[in-house]
Order: sequence, then structure tokens, then C-alpha cells
Amino acid sequence: MSLNVLYLAHDLADAAIRRRVLTLKAGGAEVTVAGFKRGASVLADERDVPTTVLGRTADGRFAQRIGAVIAARMTLKSKLAGVTRPDVIIARNLETLALAGHAASLFGRDIPVVYECLDIHRLLLDEGAKGRLMRQVQRYFGRRASLLITSSPAFVENFFKPRSGLDLPVLLLENKVLALKPEIVSAAPAPRLPKSGQPWRIGWFGALRCRKSLDILLELARRMDGRVEVVLRGRPAYSEFDDFDAKVSSAPHVEFHGAYRNPEDLAAIYRDVQFSWAIDFFEEGLNSSWLLPNRLYEGGLYGIVPIALSGTETGRFVENRRIGPAIERATPEALEMLFKGMTEARYLDLVSRLSAVERGQWVTGPADCRSLVSRLSALHPNISPPADVPAVSTVQS
Repeated sequence: MSLNVLYLAHDLADAAIRRRVLTLKAGGAEVTVAGFKRGASVLADERDVPTTVLGRTADGRFAQRIGAVIAARMTLKSKLAGVTRPDVIIARNLETLALAGHAASLFGRDIPVVYECLDIHRLLLDEGAKGRLMRQVQRYFGRRASLLITSSPAFVENFFKPRSGLDLPVLLLENKVLALKPEIVSAAPAPRLPKSGQPWRIGWFGALRCRKSLDILLELARRMDGRVEVVLRGRPAYSEFDDFDAKVSSAPHVEFHGAYRNPEDLAAIYRDVQFSWAIDFFEEGLNSSWLLPNRLYEGGLYGIVPIALSGTETGRFVENRRIGPAIERATPEALEMLFKGMTEARYLDLVSRLSAVERGQWVTGPADCRSLVSRLSALHPNISPPADVPAVSTVQS
């Protein structure tokens, strides 16, 4: 009997939603998705994944998102009328956690709920009345959950254990690359030195939402005057920038190539650069210091040297493995010094260290997919998980 999952998605345009759905399906689950739209759905081409739109939300408009959740709750019964009774409900982020308990009650109260939280919103960390209220809301809706999924041990140590008030077992699922074909994992990455006279290329790929990172990279490209190029790919959070398109198009030695498919396009876009920007200031000192971003694993898989910030979880990851520079201060001046001192020998040494890292560090393979579905199956009293599946890394709260 296959596991039937109802996945409640906070943003149907988020590539990470598609990756999780494909992971569940590769593990043997049947998946139905219901979620909010902020742009074109990443599941539009997944014909065997029934998808229901619960409403529309917008980046950076928290009050609007609350209104959308309330409206969705009022229409949830009709929206889910044609959905097969799920065995498990996964709620991605707090806004869908607020719907998960009600959704479960529509099908039967014995349905377990899983809370998936891969970013800690700054309002949850606020020390004032707003933060206390948000944590109370999370505790209230989280009381219905049986399991917490998160992507970085620093989220557990810095928020979920000491501050969230949630008492849940924790399943740690890092933001690894979904790799269902053996050839993706088997080929060791090769260095890609620039041709004579060509610049080093830095890629900033994924969810582009950090204004400070953009300003730093644009200024670095200007200072290096053709010795470093910056390549941007992904989905900009336009609400976070004054005028992203105009700023990027007028910047020297900077390219923006728009959205891409994950994981299908990863090999091509990462092999176009030598370095990956693995620094984030979107919620500086909080979520940004604790996360382990997608681009860290994507770049690692394809032999792209990460540039990290010392003192962050990403910085510790990079420093412990000695696979890239972890700079003390992310300033155009510090980066200019870094690249003025970047030699072929140093670059080749870093790529060699990346190549030596065990490939499973970077990827979620078929066995990992089955293991996830097995863990979720164990939450349901009427489904027996396979006995021959390896365990997923779990951190108990």
C-alpha cells in the first residue's frame, strides 16, 4: 500500500516545492498538492501531481498573506472536495500549518500532520509583542503536528529547541540535490579554469532575495573591471530590491539569465562558473546565519568553489571541509583582495578538496527518497513502512 500525501505548499512557484514532491514520488508516495500562487507553478508540467490553488499571496506582504490564509480556510472544504483521503499531511511553512489541522479534520482526525520549516521568518524571532504573538500562533497550530522537518542543525539549536515551544521529533533533511540517476553522482567534478585572459566567474543562483548581496557583487564586478564576472540566475524577490532589472542591466560585467529548472538545468548552469556565492544577508544574524542554502549543495556536486561568511553555519560547513574561502567580512574590498590573490594553483587545490568529499554529502538519492517515505509511513497507524530502508538523519528535540 503506497503512502498518500497531501502537501500544503506556501508558494507553488518555489522550486523547492517541486523538489520535495519529486522526492516523495521517487520514494513511492502518491502526492496531491494544494497551495498558494505567487507566480507560475513549478508543478505545471507534473501531469500526475493533482494541484489545487488555495489563493494568491505576495512576497513581502505579510498582512496580505494572513488574509489569504483566512480566506483559504473558509473555502478549504470545497477546495479539497475531490482530493483522495491522505495518509499524511505535510504543511510547508507556518501559513499552511495554520490550515493543516482543519484539512486533517475534513478527512479524519487520525491523519498525522508534518510541519516542514526550512526558513525561520524574522517575525518568529522578534523580541517584541509581534514575535511573541507569532510564536504563540506557531505553538497553537503546531500542537497538531507529529513531526518537524527542517534543513539545518542550526535551526534546531538556535530556534526550535530554545524558543519555539514546539516539542516534536525533528527530521533533518538538508537542501541536497535530488539525484535519481546514478551518472549524476558517479562523475567526480573537474576543475574549469578560465581560458587565458578570461575572468573568474561567480554564480549567484536560486532565490535572489538579498539586496546586500546584490550590491556587494555588483560593486565587486565594477572594481575588478573584467577580471571577475557575476552571473545571476533564478527568481528575484522584486519586493526586496529598488529596481532589480535596471540595476543589473546597467552593471558592468554582470549577467542575469532568469529562471531555470531544478534539478534538470543544474549541471549546465554551474559548469558555467568557478565560484558560488553562498552568503546571505536577507535576515542577517538570524536565519541567514543558520541556514545551509541549496546553492551550497548544488555547487558542491558540480565542483564549484563556495564563497562563505565566517561565523555562519555555511561558513563552518565550508571551513570544516576546507573547500572554499570563508571570509571574515563580506565587503567589496575583501572580495577584491580575495580575487586579486586567486591563483590557478589555489583554485585547483580547492576543487581537489571538493572532489574528495563523499558524493552523498551533496545529493538525495533513490534510497534517501524511500527512507523519507518510510519515516512518514511510520506516522500512520495503518501503513507499515518497508523494513529494508536505511534511516534518515533525525535529531530528537
